[in-house]
Amino acid sequence: MTASDTSEPTRRDFLFIATGAVGAVGAAAAVWPFINQMNPDASVQALASIEVNLDAIDEGSAITVLWRGKPVFIRHRTAQEIEEARSVDINDLPDQSAENANLPAGEPATDENRAEKPEWLVMVGVCTHLGCVPLGQQGDFGGWFCPCHGSHYDTAGRIRKGPAPRNLDIPEYTFVSDTTIRIG
Repeated sequence: MTASDTSEPTRRDFLFIATGAVGAVGAAAAVWPFINQMNPDASVQALASIEVNLDAIDEGSAITVLWRGKPVFIRHRTAQEIEEARSVDINDLPDQSAENANLPAGEPATDENRAEKPEWLVMVGVCTHLGCVPLGQQGDFGGWFCPCHGSHYDTAGRIRKGPAPRNLDIPEYTFVSDTTIRIG
């Protein structure tokens, strides 16, 4: 081995490393504003969760609220609607899964799994076929009907007939009190 093969780091080596490190920090500082501008703004973050007062919704009626840019149907169901939804044989449903934000995957699409409290049904009001907004209390099963392509949903928001591949989605929601829910 020669003396040049085992030489100690020189001042020049240190300057190369220091210059590279300062350049990397400078490049990161220059790129950060472009990355940071891709984050959602304050108005979008404010819509991440909403609270809805249920006092004004009479039995048998529904309201539509906007959450994350999507309509959410909140229906105060009658005893007859609840009974109709619970009497459906799960094997008659095209989509038998109850995959939603509140349940683990693989749970059946029973009415009990879709509504935390039987009298209140909370669903994202977007047809799972092509994203239209279904009309309430219409169709062959008394639930929702999508006029765009003819999907029929029952009183629990489950697909019963038509081209929609799955049930109406259930958003993540919790009851803050007996008369208030938080969606999101």
